[in-house]
Amino acid sequence: MIRIVVDSSADFTQEELSEREIELIPLSITLNDTIYQDGVNITRNELYEWLLADSTHFPKTSQPSPQDFLSVFDDAAENGDEVVCILLSSSLSGTCQSAFLAKSMADYDNIYLVDSLTATHMIRILALHADRMRRNGSTGKQIVTALEELKSKTKVFAALDTLEYLQRGGRLSKAAAAVGTLANLKPIITVSEEGKVEVVQKCMGKNKTLSYLMGKIQELDIDTGFPLYSVYTYGTENSESFEKKLVDAGYRISERVQVGATIGCHIGPGVCGFIYVEK
Repeated sequence: MIRIVVDSSADFTQEELSEREIELIPLSITLNDTIYQDGVNITRNELYEWLLADSTHFPKTSQPSPQDFLSVFDDAAENGDEVVCILLSSSLSGTCQSAFLAKSMADYDNIYLVDSLTATHMIRILALHADRMRRNGSTGKQIVTALEELKSKTKVFAALDTLEYLQRGGRLSKAAAAVGTLANLKPIITVSEEGKVEVVQKCMGKNKTLSYLMGKIQELDIDTGFPLYSVYTYGTENSESFEKKLVDAGYRISERVQVGATIGCHIGPGVCGFIYVEK
């Protein structure tokens, strides 16, 4: 048996995990003094509503411990199962480090760890592809080889509606955020080849932002064998405007997906964009 394991940054719902038989190792989120398990006992909307209601505190996310992974790895070893574990970018979190430490403690060869070098629903695409290969009889090694090739082709472009949360999370100075807010700047972000979140453009106002996203998607050679996701955080108005432009231009959107807490707390409500796989 091949067991597919993801951390909660993959942004699966509990129903999707159950349906696909994918196992979850949650990250932790601290709101004030209360610790929640991401994707388990706090919903995405609850997180965003907390962000909107509390401007003085900022959520803290914590990687799973090695023991969290070890309990799964030891059980797999006991049952002779293979494990394909797909993880949040090592450039964004210490989650990979915890998993590698747990693997060394388990001392079991059939554990395969994939540093996705990405986040959120890009990891979801990798995990769903792994599940398809598993159901078609592929081995753990074959799945990992395919994922290592696919992960560099799985990409995102998303527009932030506000600079507030980059500033609150310490990724932007107050002065820079203030200037950007006055100018109504909307940063466009992506995930780099090194697995880091990067700003690739700053647009002035909603209309220019959506025009930039449309221009970007029309430059791309998209692999239609994989999903084309419309992505949002909280509030769908911006996504609905963008999706209308996509449909009018002849694109078929597979699904609108919501970014969870791990990434969402740093980019805030009102985000819109797209996730795709390039040929």
